[in-house]
Amino acid sequence: MISADLEQAQAVAIQAADAGEATIKSHEASGSWSVSYKSDDSPVTEVDVATEKAVHAVLAEHSPDAAFYGEETGRTEAVQGSGASEGVQLLWLVDPIDGTKSFIRNMPFYSTQIALQEDGELCVGVSNAPKYGERLIARTGAGAWLNGEQVHCRKTVDLSEAFLSTGNLDRLAKKPAAWKAFGEIITQVRRVRGYGDFCHYHQLCCGQTDLIIESDVNILDIAALTVCVREAGGVITDLVGAPVGLETTSVLAAGTAQLHAQALGLIKPHFL
Repeated sequence: MISADLEQAQAVAIQAADAGEATIKSHEASGSWSVSYKSDDSPVTEVDVATEKAVHAVLAEHSPDAAFYGEETGRTEAVQGSGASEGVQLLWLVDPIDGTKSFIRNMPFYSTQIALQEDGELCVGVSNAPKYGERLIARTGAGAWLNGEQVHCRKTVDLSEAFLSTGNLDRLAKKPAAWKAFGEIITQVRRVRGYGDFCHYHQLCCGQTDLIIESDVNILDIAALTVCVREAGGVITDLVGAPVGLETTSVLAAGTAQLHAQALGLIKPHFL
């Protein structure tokens, strides 16, 4: 995709985030919505579904040549005969409310995640956290921007100076050797907190956090944030160092390549 196309795609993603935010705020104002549970026992509300539909409607209107992958409605293909560039595969990835458990409890730690993938490469990301008051956007080659100001990762290169934030760690905790390696990382870093969800990725991009470890995610949680981390100067892979892709289920993200390499060297041998 040429830069002008990416700029337009980012504008569409921002418009979709606006539609999602309006839907969420409308339901919050009414105070009337229900909660149900998926087969994996994770909660879903009618707000999740309505928000995804609002986001999808904007994306489909402006880019019918792209396929769609949503947390609540699943995969749909591009509109046939929509004029897509020959051979170019575009896919929007959307989590309408990433952090539904927080949303249900009226906590601000939820967001709408919108990303575009072109030919297997993530290239546009919008992470919109309306209750938290932050919108982080990025596109390949254009930097990462939080509420209109460009942001950058802190240049921390050693674990001894790093602030570590953790998210879901269930699979990591079930691997004794990996859990021990994680404990070794904890003993070496300067500070440990668990901000989770979008929040610690925003912090990483702004130089507030240096290192993130999560063992239980899916691509819809992190697609947009992956673009943002890279454009802020950081490094993001899974816990064995593989690039982020549709099958990714863990994260090791750092503000610098040196810090990422140190943490990866400790945890990778035990997480394989």
